[in-house]
Amino acid sequence: MRKPRRYCMGVLAALFVLTLVLAGPAIAEKPIVIGLHVDYDRLVTLGPPVGQGMQDFIKVFNSKGGTVEGHKVEFSMCNHGYDVNRSLECYQRQKMEGMVTFNTFGTPHTYALTPKLTADQIPAITPGFGRADAADGKRFPYLFPAGASYWSQTTAAIKYIEEKEGKSIKGLKIAYLYYDNPAGKEPIRILELLQEKLGFKLRMFAVPSPGVEMGAQVTDITRRYKADWVVAHLFGRAPSVSFKELVRKGFSLDHYIGLIWGVCETDVAAAGKDISKGMVGLQFTGLGHDFPIHREIKALYKKEGKPLSKHWDTTGYYNRGIYYAALQVEAVRLAIKLYGLPVTGAKVAKAYEHIKGFTLGGFLPPLEITPEDHEGGGWVRAYQWDGTKFIVAKDWYKAHRDIIKARIAEVAAAGKK
Repeated sequence: MRKPRRYCMGVLAALFVLTLVLAGPAIAEKPIVIGLHVDYDRLVTLGPPVGQGMQDFIKVFNSKGGTVEGHKVEFSMCNHGYDVNRSLECYQRQKMEGMVTFNTFGTPHTYALTPKLTADQIPAITPGFGRADAADGKRFPYLFPAGASYWSQTTAAIKYIEEKEGKSIKGLKIAYLYYDNPAGKEPIRILELLQEKLGFKLRMFAVPSPGVEMGAQVTDITRRYKADWVVAHLFGRAPSVSFKELVRKGFSLDHYIGLIWGVCETDVAAAGKDISKGMVGLQFTGLGHDFPIHREIKALYKKEGKPLSKHWDTTGYYNRGIYYAALQVEAVRLAIKLYGLPVTGAKVAKAYEHIKGFTLGGFLPPLEITPEDHEGGGWVRAYQWDGTKFIVAKDWYKAHRDIIKARIAEVAAAGKK
């Protein structure tokens, strides 16, 4: 006997509902993917400790269940070797994995990836490098410096000099010693605008790659120009070379202030801890291990009966890796809380614009990212090497925001022409 049509339809509907019920947990279990880019091959003094900071944060995160708001998170790490083409390959692979946010690692890579972000609606963070004009959230809705840019670091360096001099710095001789690449050139226009405003003298001294030879530049700075202060923007092995060369020429390092990539325990150790005494540098994360996240990492390694990583004491870079991973987790948390599931890149981008008061236990400054300001305020802390350790020379501050805003407007206007 044939079953009534209504009965058959009822059975099919019941089976459909049962399928959805059974599939529901499987669908819900699909992990939220966070991308992490790093370089283990070329910038060997920077990349490995940054990568280790990322990995150790992930270790702690996974030890607590590996979830955000009850939803599984998976980290996809990719070593691009500081090669732009490889970074593009990393991005494409991670996009196919369902990545909803990632960090770039390098200024050239950031420029190459920028056009893809808006098209794909995937936000990227670029703390401490990349393109400084990305602070303008209206022009770059999917790019987040999320830390003091090279522009903000530069204004902060000049502010530090102003305070140390205790007077007008009009006529003061400042040398800008920089790595001759796109990142090294980023602050030049800011320095020119500051020179117009404050009246100091300024000369530029480029150091070609790989940055291990700068005797001629230092001789020029100390003997011919006779600089009062050096603002340095160097990478890799170059910072330690600059310390040694300047001291050898009789320059006092307490009149040297470096931007963030030249302020690390490895830099002073490579030059010599005594030789490096007095140098000052800027950071947008804390240095040292005196923070809750470090205590958690240390406890986890102890529980496992394993020694801490050899990069543990390279906190200038190791801590930055922790920050890169932690900030993205916070953005995903806010995306779920504010916009619900499923988590998408577009939702995470909007979530970044609500980050406020996230300090990771005092590890970070009073960062506040808004739709207009994707940089978060441009906060830095100045550290000085006392011969054995870095001490705080000036607590969290920001400087000359009028110059930053003027430069952002200048670049935006040029971009519209």
